Amino acid sequence: MIIGVPKEIKDNEARVGVTPGAAKALTEAGHTVLVETMAGALSGFTDAEYQNAGAEIVGEAGYVWGKADTVVKVKEPVESEYVFFREGLVLFTYLHLAPLPGLTDKLLESKVIGIAYETVRDRQGTLPLLTPMSEVAGRMSVQVGAAYLEKEHGGRGILLGGVPGVPPAHVTIIGGGVVGTNAAKIALGFGAKVTLVDVNLNRLRDLDDIFGGRLYTLASNSYNVAQATREADLVIGGVLIPGATAPKLVTKAMVEQMKKGAVIVDVAIDQGGCVETARPTSHSNPSYVVDGVVHYCVTNMPGAVPHTSTLALTNSTFPYLMRIANLGAREALRQDAGLAEGLNTWLGALTYRGVAESQQRAWTAAASLIG
Repeated sequence: MIIGVPKEIKDNEARVGVTPGAAKALTEAGHTVLVETMAGALSGFTDAEYQNAGAEIVGEAGYVWGKADTVVKVKEPVESEYVFFREGLVLFTYLHLAPLPGLTDKLLESKVIGIAYETVRDRQGTLPLLTPMSEVAGRMSVQVGAAYLEKEHGGRGILLGGVPGVPPAHVTIIGGGVVGTNAAKIALGFGAKVTLVDVNLNRLRDLDDIFGGRLYTLASNSYNVAQATREADLVIGGVLIPGATAPKLVTKAMVEQMKKGAVIVDVAIDQGGCVETARPTSHSNPSYVVDGVVHYCVTNMPGAVPHTSTLALTNSTFPYLMRIANLGAREALRQDAGLAEGLNTWLGALTYRGVAESQQRAWTAAASLIG
């Protein structure tokens, strides 16, 4: 199989879909790896490293897309890449289609086989290709929030951990999944007062045990969310419904009641965001203010730490990529029900229920298409 690795062109996206180590394993298995020149440079991987691993360096993105059987990326394609779509092309990347009907249209029209990292499941039912980036984003959300609480960024001028004689900042985390747990770990490490809100009481019990009672937990309902956000200096949104649009748990009315100079970091923005006033931003223009509250809603937060993020991501994606390369997409999907959960589009058919419901489209179960 020919594996194509184009350079990411989303705003300030510095990650890369395949490392030199992965390229070496693929070429040793008899596959061809085409890497666009400088694709790995911002992640710390040179063209020479890819060449030494057996990959071919290509000067044009169009050549990579045009020759590859499978294109491996990190982020969803942007509009300038839609022209490269073609029938039967396998696209293996984060797609986050729920809030992107335009991209969904193009994938369906072009009959691309779109396998989304964020909906692949393992035997335990977890999301193994989303987890590493959720870990990074959860930890980064506290770092970012601490910076934006500084006065020069429009924040309240509060040190996250306080100092002796001065209370720390109050951090409210919405969602107790991978993002929320990692955010809590870092926020508590900074010395902040941390409240975590989740709908799953068993998860709250687990987190209470994990953090030895240092974490305040609240059952999720509109009253508790309103109170927790009103008291917060920093709110981190980490709600996830796999493949579907995130619910708007923090309403505009709640934002209006927050402290002036408070900060919101909506990590769920890839799936539309869990804050009603959130809208996607980029690393080059990351924040804006609504009702005196600073919003940071960058859709590719882990791209700011590309070396760490690329290694963490490809550690998880590579075994699936090798399976697709060795077996072909159809057979790999047939043999691995968890990988088949990642199938979002198949030769003109939408195959993921969460995306279909978010966009009010018809869908077809993957199993009936791949056999």
